[in-house]
Amino acid sequence: MQEDIENRTVALIVESSKITAKGLAKALEEASSIIKQQNDKAQAPHGRQSVKKLMSHGQATSAIPLDGSARLFDRIARKWNVDYSFHKTAPKKYLLLFKSGQADAITACFADYAKTYVSRAKDKRPQARELLENIEARERAKPRERERSREAERDAR
Repeated sequence: MQEDIENRTVALIVESSKITAKGLAKALEEASSIIKQQNDKAQAPHGRQSVKKLMSHGQATSAIPLDGSARLFDRIARKWNVDYSFHKTAPKKYLLLFKSGQADAITACFADYAKTYVSRAKDKRPQARELLENIEARERAKPRERERSREAERDAR
């Protein structure tokens, strides 16, 4: 952390006895441009990115075909802090692009994703929408039975 602070430190030396407002403005402008250059180098994007941004990093990229949920992969990839991008090839089929330098991290991330994806496939709980439809169907059936029983009582009288 100390090295990072030292690298970001900018020295601004100006002779104060002969300085004018224009001279001070020019010195501050140069200092701000140096600070912007340092921040641009330090703030490379991480995580999910567009394909164009991923390619602009200047490193070689590799690709893995991905069938299934891209959203689930996003959740897992955030834990592993990898740089990646999706290219959609067909519905629910993607091409996962990533930096070749992070191949080990992607392999571990992909293994974790596969384990989670398989366990979710085994755990087939009914979705909330299906449950609501079942409940609504039951409720619709109940009033009809009540009406029929009331009609039967009226007929019996």
